[in-house]
Amino acid sequence: MIIFEGVAKTFGAARILDRIDLVVPDGQRIALIGSNGAGKTTLFRCLLGEYVHEGRITVDGRETRRDRTEVLRAVGFVPQIAPRLEMPVGALMRYVAEVARADVDDMIAIAERMGLDVGPIARRPFVRLSGGMKQKLLIALALGRPTNLLILDEPAANLDPAARASLFELLAERPKATMIISSHRIDEIAALVNRVVELERGRVVLDDTVTDAGSLGSVFEVSLETARPEPSFARAAADWGLTATGARWAGTIAGPDRLRFLGFVARHAGLVRALAMEDRTPAEPRPTAPTEESRDGLLAGR
Repeated sequence: MIIFEGVAKTFGAARILDRIDLVVPDGQRIALIGSNGAGKTTLFRCLLGEYVHEGRITVDGRETRRDRTEVLRAVGFVPQIAPRLEMPVGALMRYVAEVARADVDDMIAIAERMGLDVGPIARRPFVRLSGGMKQKLLIALALGRPTNLLILDEPAANLDPAARASLFELLAERPKATMIISSHRIDEIAALVNRVVELERGRVVLDDTVTDAGSLGSVFEVSLETARPEPSFARAAADWGLTATGARWAGTIAGPDRLRFLGFVARHAGLVRALAMEDRTPAEPRPTAPTEESRDGLLAGR
């Protein structure tokens, strides 16, 4: 359980957080929403014990400043902005695994499910990765540790549709995990959560439950028909993983991404003649193991 009691934070004359009171029970999935500058990231930084603040924050009875090491070990955190780390990828994964008492192989498996082969980049400095590769690796570091507490700050940023779908599947496999997921757009994360908390100027202005959260692991089979060929539409549809047979496009879309996909379709309303979406949610997730080649490439630095 996470408890925020009268949490406030000021930078100079700016009051970023203004007496936040929240209780997050175990197993709850919260969407923390609000415009840029509302205080979402600052609240996360206070939760992780990075900032001195007014009030009190506890995670399972531990105060986040006083017991920071124990709290950080128990939290899987994906930051909004990737840190500028010169450490090679392999060394970074081994370091995080040691601190979090995790298994590097589990992190490799998560990375590969996100579409990131860690073998070829094991010796590359983290800072030199592309934005998408950094995000996938940060997700692997957070989800590859044995924890049921996930703090995710704009986790789908810089991810392609296939990686987003994998992220949703991975989160769906943790039905008992406590999650706080931030975004400035509710449609980005509506299907991931069962409670919505909105911040505005550092204050809670909305705190409500979601009665129809849907399924984290849901999948929709999509079929659409276009009136004519259009190169820009074809490139975007391919990014969504759709394939064409003449004027008809087909593929699957992750359930939590359906609103984003419908937004894509709406932007091409003059071109799309027909659209069908059908729920094809699999009975169980499909985990995969890391390949021997990628595991050997990463662990060679030991």
